[in-house]
Amino acid sequence: MAKLKGNLLYGQSGGPTSVINASAFGVIDEARKQSEFIDEVIIMRHGIKGALNEDFIFINEQTEEDIQLLKHTPGSAFGSVRFKLPDFREDDTSYLRLLFIFKKYNIRYFLYNGGNDSMDTCSKIADYFDHINYECYIMGVPKTIDNDLPFTDHTPGFGSAAKFVANTMMEISYDMLAYPNGKVTIVEIMGRHAGWLTASSAIAGLSGFGPDLIYLPEIPFSIERFKKEVSEIYKKKKQCLVAVSEGISNEEGIFISSSSGLKDAFGHFQLGGVASKLATTVSADLGIPSRSVEFGSTQRAASHLQSLTDVQEAIEVGRQAVLAAIAKHTNLMVVMHRASEGPYQITYKLHALDQCANTEKKVPKNMINAKGNGITKDFIDYVLPLIQGENTPVYKDGIQQFSKMK
Repeated sequence: MAKLKGNLLYGQSGGPTSVINASAFGVIDEARKQSEFIDEVIIMRHGIKGALNEDFIFINEQTEEDIQLLKHTPGSAFGSVRFKLPDFREDDTSYLRLLFIFKKYNIRYFLYNGGNDSMDTCSKIADYFDHINYECYIMGVPKTIDNDLPFTDHTPGFGSAAKFVANTMMEISYDMLAYPNGKVTIVEIMGRHAGWLTASSAIAGLSGFGPDLIYLPEIPFSIERFKKEVSEIYKKKKQCLVAVSEGISNEEGIFISSSSGLKDAFGHFQLGGVASKLATTVSADLGIPSRSVEFGSTQRAASHLQSLTDVQEAIEVGRQAVLAAIAKHTNLMVVMHRASEGPYQITYKLHALDQCANTEKKVPKNMINAKGNGITKDFIDYVLPLIQGENTPVYKDGIQQFSKMK
Protein backbone atom coordinates (compact mmCIF):
# COMPACT_ATOMS: atom_id res chain seq x y z
CA MET A 1 0.00 0.00 0.00
CA ALA A 2 1.56 3.27 -1.16
CA LYS A 3 2.31 5.79 1.56
CA LEU A 4 0.38 9.08 1.41
CA LYS A 5 2.00 12.15 2.92
CA GLY A 6 0.21 15.42 3.56
CA ASN A 7 -1.26 17.60 6.27
CA LEU A 8 -3.88 16.68 8.85
CA LEU A 9 -6.87 18.98 9.37
CA TYR A 10 -8.76 18.78 12.69
CA GLY A 11 -11.80 20.59 14.01
CA GLN A 12 -14.40 20.61 16.79
CA SER A 13 -18.14 20.91 16.38
CA GLY A 14 -21.32 21.00 18.45
CA GLY A 15 -21.61 21.49 22.20
CA PRO A 16 -18.27 21.48 24.08
CA THR A 17 -17.32 19.02 26.82
CA SER A 18 -14.73 19.23 29.57
CA VAL A 19 -12.54 16.69 27.71
CA ILE A 20 -12.96 17.49 23.99
CA ASN A 21 -9.60 19.25 24.12
CA ALA A 22 -8.06 16.09 25.57
CA SER A 23 -9.11 14.43 22.30
CA ALA A 24 -7.45 17.30 20.45
CA PHE A 25 -4.29 16.58 22.44
CA GLY A 26 -4.52 12.90 21.46
CA VAL A 27 -4.82 13.85 17.78
CA ILE A 28 -1.95 16.36 17.93
CA ASP A 29 0.36 14.16 19.98
CA GLU A 30 -0.10 11.10 17.77
CA ALA A 31 0.07 13.08 14.53
CA ARG A 32 3.42 14.57 15.55
CA LYS A 33 4.76 11.03 15.98
CA GLN A 34 3.65 10.09 12.46
CA SER A 35 6.01 12.33 10.49
CA GLU A 36 6.25 9.68 7.76
CA PHE A 37 2.64 10.45 6.88
CA ILE A 38 1.82 13.87 8.36
CA ASP A 39 3.76 17.08 7.76
CA GLU A 40 1.70 19.44 9.88
CA VAL A 41 -1.42 19.53 12.03
CA ILE A 42 -3.77 22.34 11.01
CA ILE A 43 -6.75 23.27 13.16
CA MET A 44 -9.97 24.81 11.87
CA ARG A 45 -11.32 27.69 13.92
CA HIS A 46 -15.03 27.16 14.59
CA GLY A 47 -15.27 23.78 12.96
CA ILE A 48 -16.03 23.34 9.28
CA LYS A 49 -16.61 27.07 8.91
CA GLY A 50 -12.93 27.53 9.62
CA ALA A 51 -12.10 25.47 6.54
CA LEU A 52 -14.61 27.33 4.39
CA ASN A 53 -13.23 30.67 5.63
CA GLU A 54 -9.58 29.56 5.50
CA ASP A 55 -9.32 30.41 9.20
CA PHE A 56 -6.65 28.12 10.63
CA ILE A 57 -4.41 27.57 13.64
CA PHE A 58 -1.05 25.91 12.92
CA ILE A 59 0.15 23.61 15.68
CA ASN A 60 3.80 24.14 14.73
CA GLU A 61 3.38 27.75 15.90
CA GLN A 62 2.06 26.83 19.38
CA THR A 63 3.99 26.39 22.62
CA GLU A 64 4.39 22.94 24.16
CA GLU A 65 2.83 24.26 27.37
CA ASP A 66 -0.37 25.24 25.57
CA ILE A 67 -0.54 21.86 23.84
CA GLN A 68 -0.11 20.00 27.16
CA LEU A 69 -2.71 22.23 28.86
CA LEU A 70 -5.33 20.97 26.39
CA LYS A 71 -5.75 17.98 28.74
CA HIS A 72 -7.02 20.37 31.44
CA THR A 73 -8.92 22.88 29.30
CA PRO A 74 -12.76 22.84 29.03
CA GLY A 75 -14.87 24.19 26.21
CA SER A 76 -13.71 24.12 22.60
CA ALA A 77 -10.17 25.49 22.55
CA PHE A 78 -10.41 26.11 18.80
CA GLY A 79 -14.03 27.23 18.68
CA SER A 80 -17.07 25.20 17.72
CA VAL A 81 -19.97 25.57 15.29
CA ARG A 82 -23.43 24.27 14.45
CA PHE A 83 -23.42 24.28 10.66
CA LYS A 84 -25.39 21.87 8.49
CA LEU A 85 -23.89 20.99 5.13
CA PRO A 86 -26.43 20.23 2.37
CA ASP A 87 -26.11 17.06 0.31
CA PHE A 88 -23.53 17.82 -2.39
CA ARG A 89 -25.91 16.40 -5.00
CA GLU A 90 -28.31 19.24 -4.21
CA ASP A 91 -25.79 22.04 -3.66
CA ASP A 92 -22.04 21.53 -4.07
CA THR A 93 -20.99 25.14 -3.42
CA SER A 94 -19.44 24.47 0.00
CA TYR A 95 -17.83 21.25 -1.25
CA LEU A 96 -16.08 22.98 -4.15
CA ARG A 97 -14.70 25.50 -1.67
CA LEU A 98 -13.51 22.70 0.61
CA LEU A 99 -11.84 20.91 -2.28
CA PHE A 100 -9.96 24.10 -3.20
CA ILE A 101 -8.77 24.56 0.40
CA PHE A 102 -7.81 20.90 0.84
CA LYS A 103 -5.74 20.97 -2.34
CA LYS A 104 -4.15 24.32 -1.44
CA TYR A 105 -2.94 23.00 1.91
CA ASN A 106 -2.37 19.39 0.76
CA ILE A 107 -4.81 18.08 3.36
CA ARG A 108 -4.92 14.29 3.14
CA TYR A 109 -6.25 13.47 6.60
CA PHE A 110 -9.40 15.05 8.05
CA LEU A 111 -10.58 14.44 11.63
CA TYR A 112 -13.78 15.97 12.97
CA ASN A 113 -14.53 15.87 16.70
CA GLY A 114 -18.20 16.00 17.65
CA GLY A 115 -21.55 14.32 18.22
CA ASN A 116 -24.43 13.14 16.04
CA ASP A 117 -24.65 16.20 13.80
CA SER A 118 -20.88 16.45 13.47
CA MET A 119 -20.73 12.87 12.23
CA ASP A 120 -23.33 13.87 9.61
CA THR A 121 -20.97 16.62 8.37
CA CYS A 122 -18.02 14.24 8.39
CA SER A 123 -19.92 11.56 6.46
CA LYS A 124 -21.07 14.04 3.79
CA ILE A 125 -17.53 15.28 3.17
CA ALA A 126 -16.24 11.71 2.94
CA ASP A 127 -19.03 10.88 0.48
CA TYR A 128 -18.13 13.87 -1.69
CA PHE A 129 -14.41 13.16 -1.77
CA ASP A 130 -15.11 9.55 -2.66
CA HIS A 131 -17.42 10.74 -5.46
CA ILE A 132 -14.72 12.96 -7.02
CA ASN A 133 -11.81 10.58 -6.23
CA TYR A 134 -9.89 13.03 -4.05
CA GLU A 135 -7.66 10.94 -1.79
CA CYS A 136 -8.32 12.06 1.77
CA TYR A 137 -8.90 9.84 4.79
CA ILE A 138 -11.72 11.02 7.02
CA MET A 139 -12.38 9.93 10.60
CA GLY A 140 -14.98 10.93 13.17
CA VAL A 141 -13.75 11.50 16.74
CA PRO A 142 -16.71 11.06 19.13
CA LYS A 143 -17.68 13.46 21.92
CA THR A 144 -20.86 14.49 23.68
CA ILE A 145 -21.93 14.83 27.29
CA ASP A 146 -25.32 13.48 26.20
CA ASN A 147 -23.84 9.98 25.65
CA ASP A 148 -26.32 9.44 22.81
CA LEU A 149 -23.98 8.38 19.98
CA PRO A 150 -24.84 4.84 18.83
CA PHE A 151 -22.49 1.87 18.40
CA THR A 152 -20.17 2.99 21.19
CA ASP A 153 -20.40 1.86 24.82
CA HIS A 154 -20.22 5.49 25.88
CA THR A 155 -18.92 8.81 24.62
CA PRO A 156 -15.97 10.91 25.80
CA GLY A 157 -17.31 13.86 27.76
CA PHE A 158 -20.12 11.93 29.39
CA GLY A 159 -18.08 10.52 32.29
CA SER A 160 -16.85 13.91 33.47
CA ALA A 161 -20.28 15.51 33.09
CA ALA A 162 -21.84 12.59 35.00
CA LYS A 163 -19.27 13.10 37.76
CA PHE A 164 -20.16 16.80 37.96
CA VAL A 165 -23.91 16.08 38.06
CA ALA A 166 -23.58 13.44 40.79
CA ASN A 167 -21.32 15.50 43.04
CA THR A 168 -23.27 18.72 42.58
CA MET A 169 -26.54 16.92 43.38
CA MET A 170 -24.92 15.68 46.59
CA GLU A 171 -23.96 19.23 47.52
CA ILE A 172 -27.48 20.52 46.83
CA SER A 173 -28.99 17.64 48.81
CA TYR A 174 -26.76 18.30 51.81
CA ASP A 175 -27.52 22.02 51.66
CA MET A 176 -31.24 21.19 51.86
CA LEU A 177 -30.73 19.52 55.26
CA ALA A 178 -30.11 22.88 56.93
CA TYR A 179 -33.79 23.61 57.59
CA PRO A 180 -36.49 21.53 59.36
CA ASN A 181 -39.06 22.51 56.74
CA GLY A 182 -37.38 22.61 53.38
CA LYS A 183 -38.42 23.15 49.80
CA VAL A 184 -39.02 21.14 46.71
CA THR A 185 -35.86 21.69 44.69
CA ILE A 186 -36.02 20.85 41.01
CA VAL A 187 -32.72 20.54 39.14
CA GLU A 188 -32.72 20.77 35.34
CA ILE A 189 -30.05 18.73 33.57
CA MET A 190 -29.09 18.61 29.89
CA GLY A 191 -30.56 15.91 27.65
CA ARG A 192 -32.94 16.45 24.76
CA HIS A 193 -34.14 12.96 23.86
CA ALA A 194 -31.72 10.83 25.89
CA GLY A 195 -31.57 10.97 29.68
CA TRP A 196 -28.10 9.56 30.37
CA LEU A 197 -26.87 12.69 32.13
CA THR A 198 -30.00 13.15 34.24
CA ALA A 199 -29.83 9.48 35.19
CA SER A 200 -26.31 10.12 36.49
CA SER A 201 -27.79 12.18 39.32
CA ALA A 202 -28.69 8.80 40.85
CA ILE A 203 -25.02 8.16 41.63
CA ALA A 204 -25.37 10.73 44.43
CA GLY A 205 -27.80 8.34 46.10
CA LEU A 206 -24.96 5.91 46.82
CA SER A 207 -23.82 8.34 49.52
CA GLY A 208 -27.35 8.89 50.82
CA PHE A 209 -27.61 12.40 49.35
CA GLY A 210 -29.26 11.84 45.99
CA PRO A 211 -32.50 12.94 44.32
CA ASP A 212 -35.85 11.52 45.41
CA LEU A 213 -37.27 11.55 41.88
CA ILE A 214 -35.62 11.35 38.46
CA TYR A 215 -37.48 12.05 35.22
CA LEU A 216 -35.97 11.15 31.85
CA PRO A 217 -37.12 11.93 28.28
CA GLU A 218 -37.40 8.19 27.60
CA ILE A 219 -40.58 8.07 29.75
CA PRO A 220 -43.62 10.24 28.83
CA PHE A 221 -44.06 12.87 31.54
CA SER A 222 -47.36 13.48 33.32
CA ILE A 223 -47.79 16.70 35.32
CA GLU A 224 -50.50 15.11 37.47
CA ARG A 225 -48.37 12.07 38.31
CA PHE A 226 -45.43 14.36 39.05
CA LYS A 227 -47.48 16.43 41.51
CA LYS A 228 -48.71 13.27 43.26
CA GLU A 229 -45.21 11.82 43.63
CA VAL A 230 -43.73 15.11 44.87
CA SER A 231 -46.56 15.56 47.37
CA GLU A 232 -46.09 12.06 48.81
CA ILE A 233 -42.36 12.54 49.34
CA TYR A 234 -42.74 16.03 50.82
CA LYS A 235 -45.27 14.78 53.37
CA LYS A 236 -42.73 12.21 54.59
CA LYS A 237 -39.51 14.23 54.46
CA LYS A 238 -40.58 17.90 54.49
CA GLN A 239 -38.38 18.33 51.43
CA CYS A 240 -37.96 16.77 48.00
CA LEU A 241 -35.10 16.82 45.50
CA VAL A 242 -36.00 16.24 41.84
CA ALA A 243 -33.70 15.70 38.85
CA VAL A 244 -35.38 16.42 35.53
CA SER A 245 -34.10 16.28 31.98
CA GLU A 246 -34.56 19.44 29.89
CA GLY A 247 -36.16 17.30 27.17
CA ILE A 248 -39.02 15.62 29.04
CA SER A 249 -42.21 15.55 26.98
CA ASN A 250 -45.80 14.42 27.40
CA GLU A 251 -47.60 11.46 25.83
CA GLU A 252 -48.00 13.42 22.58
CA GLY A 253 -44.26 14.08 22.40
CA ILE A 254 -44.62 17.81 23.15
CA PHE A 255 -41.78 19.22 25.25
CA ILE A 256 -42.91 20.32 28.69
CA SER A 257 -40.85 23.44 28.12
CA SER A 258 -39.57 24.80 24.83
CA SER A 259 -40.29 28.38 25.69
CA SER A 260 -38.43 30.15 22.90
CA GLY A 261 -39.70 28.04 20.01
CA LEU A 262 -36.37 28.71 18.29
CA LYS A 263 -34.48 25.99 16.42
CA ASP A 264 -30.80 25.54 15.55
CA ALA A 265 -29.32 24.72 12.12
CA PHE A 266 -30.18 21.06 12.56
CA GLY A 267 -33.82 21.72 13.47
CA HIS A 268 -33.47 21.13 17.22
CA PHE A 269 -35.62 23.21 19.58
CA GLN A 270 -33.65 25.35 22.00
CA LEU A 271 -34.78 23.96 25.32
CA GLY A 272 -34.61 25.36 28.84
CA GLY A 273 -36.83 26.48 31.69
CA VAL A 274 -38.53 23.17 32.48
CA ALA A 275 -37.35 23.22 36.14
CA SER A 276 -38.65 26.74 36.60
CA LYS A 277 -41.99 25.76 35.07
CA LEU A 278 -42.34 22.71 37.33
CA ALA A 279 -41.30 24.68 40.44
CA THR A 280 -44.02 27.22 39.69
CA THR A 281 -46.51 24.36 39.33
CA VAL A 282 -45.50 22.91 42.72
CA SER A 283 -45.91 26.26 44.46
CA ALA A 284 -49.18 27.18 42.75
CA ASP A 285 -50.96 23.80 42.72
CA LEU A 286 -49.56 22.13 45.86
CA GLY A 287 -48.85 25.19 48.02
CA ILE A 288 -45.35 23.90 48.76
CA PRO A 289 -42.33 26.24 48.64
CA SER A 290 -40.11 25.39 45.73
CA ARG A 291 -37.07 26.51 43.80
CA SER A 292 -35.41 25.60 40.54
CA VAL A 293 -31.76 25.09 39.68
CA GLU A 294 -30.47 24.91 36.10
CA PHE A 295 -26.96 23.51 35.73
CA GLY A 296 -26.67 24.96 32.21
CA SER A 297 -23.19 25.08 30.73
CA THR A 298 -21.53 24.27 34.06
CA GLN A 299 -22.19 20.54 33.57
CA ARG A 300 -20.08 20.46 30.40
CA ALA A 301 -17.45 23.02 31.45
CA ALA A 302 -16.42 21.74 34.89
CA SER A 303 -12.78 20.88 34.18
CA HIS A 304 -12.07 20.86 37.93
CA LEU A 305 -14.21 17.70 38.17
CA GLN A 306 -12.87 15.82 35.17
CA SER A 307 -12.92 12.05 35.43
CA LEU A 308 -9.40 10.71 34.82
CA THR A 309 -10.93 7.72 33.02
CA ASP A 310 -12.79 10.13 30.73
CA VAL A 311 -9.67 12.19 30.01
CA GLN A 312 -7.59 9.13 29.19
CA GLU A 313 -10.28 7.71 26.89
CA ALA A 314 -10.77 11.08 25.19
CA ILE A 315 -7.05 11.21 24.43
CA GLU A 316 -7.11 7.65 23.13
CA VAL A 317 -10.02 8.13 20.69
CA GLY A 318 -7.98 11.00 19.21
CA ARG A 319 -4.93 8.78 18.87
CA GLN A 320 -6.94 5.93 17.38
CA ALA A 321 -8.49 8.25 14.80
CA VAL A 322 -5.02 9.32 13.60
CA LEU A 323 -3.79 5.73 13.43
CA ALA A 324 -6.89 4.67 11.48
CA ALA A 325 -6.53 7.55 9.02
CA ILE A 326 -2.85 6.90 8.20
CA ALA A 327 -3.79 3.23 7.74
CA LYS A 328 -6.10 4.52 4.98
CA HIS A 329 -9.38 3.88 6.76
CA THR A 330 -12.04 6.46 5.92
CA ASN A 331 -15.69 7.41 6.51
CA LEU A 332 -15.55 5.79 9.95
CA MET A 333 -15.91 6.84 13.60
CA VAL A 334 -13.83 5.54 16.49
CA VAL A 335 -16.07 3.62 18.92
CA MET A 336 -15.47 2.10 22.35
CA HIS A 337 -16.36 -1.48 23.25
CA ARG A 338 -16.57 -2.59 26.89
CA ALA A 339 -14.44 -5.72 26.80
CA SER A 340 -14.91 -6.57 30.49
CA GLU A 341 -16.63 -5.31 33.64
CA GLY A 342 -14.25 -6.61 36.26
CA PRO A 343 -11.83 -5.11 35.81
CA TYR A 344 -13.35 -2.44 33.58
CA GLN A 345 -11.62 -2.53 30.20
CA ILE A 346 -12.28 -0.75 26.91
CA THR A 347 -11.17 -1.69 23.40
CA TYR A 348 -11.34 0.63 20.39
CA LYS A 349 -13.00 -0.19 17.09
CA LEU A 350 -14.33 1.63 14.00
CA HIS A 351 -17.89 2.03 12.74
CA ALA A 352 -19.43 3.46 9.57
CA LEU A 353 -20.03 7.22 9.89
CA ASP A 354 -23.37 7.27 8.11
CA GLN A 355 -24.78 4.85 10.70
CA CYS A 356 -23.47 6.96 13.59
CA ALA A 357 -24.89 10.22 12.23
CA ASN A 358 -28.36 11.49 13.15
CA THR A 359 -29.18 8.51 15.38
CA GLU A 360 -29.64 8.79 19.14
CA LYS A 361 -28.91 6.08 21.69
CA LYS A 362 -31.36 6.27 24.55
CA VAL A 363 -31.29 4.92 28.09
CA PRO A 364 -32.58 1.31 27.83
CA LYS A 365 -35.63 0.18 29.79
CA ASN A 366 -33.65 -2.13 32.06
CA MET A 367 -31.87 0.93 33.47
CA ILE A 368 -35.11 2.78 34.38
CA ASN A 369 -37.24 1.71 37.34
CA ALA A 370 -40.77 0.34 36.93
CA LYS A 371 -42.40 3.60 38.07
CA GLY A 372 -40.46 5.64 35.53
CA ASN A 373 -39.17 8.02 38.21
CA GLY A 374 -35.80 6.54 39.05
CA ILE A 375 -32.85 4.41 37.98
CA THR A 376 -31.95 0.73 38.44
CA LYS A 377 -28.71 -0.92 39.56
CA ASP A 378 -27.96 -1.78 35.92
CA PHE A 379 -27.37 1.91 35.21
CA ILE A 380 -25.21 2.41 38.29
CA ASP A 381 -23.04 -0.56 37.31
CA TYR A 382 -22.72 0.89 33.81
CA VAL A 383 -21.80 4.44 34.79
CA LEU A 384 -19.59 4.04 37.90
CA PRO A 385 -16.40 3.01 36.03
CA LEU A 386 -16.70 6.11 33.82
CA ILE A 387 -16.37 8.63 36.67
CA GLN A 388 -13.30 7.15 38.34
CA GLY A 389 -10.09 9.05 39.03
CA GLU A 390 -9.24 12.74 39.14
CA ASN A 391 -7.32 14.77 36.57
CA THR A 392 -5.88 17.33 38.97
CA PRO A 393 -6.07 20.83 37.45
CA VAL A 394 -2.95 22.91 36.87
CA TYR A 395 -3.20 25.90 39.22
CA LYS A 396 -1.37 29.20 39.38
CA ASP A 397 -2.19 31.70 42.13
CA GLY A 398 -5.18 29.55 43.04
CA ILE A 399 -6.81 29.56 39.59
CA GLN A 400 -6.86 26.95 36.86
CA GLN A 401 -4.59 27.33 33.85
CA PHE A 402 -6.11 26.80 30.40
CA SER A 403 -4.57 26.53 26.95
CA LYS A 404 -4.32 29.80 24.97
CA MET A 405 -3.83 28.85 21.37
CA LYS A 406 -2.56 31.61 19.07
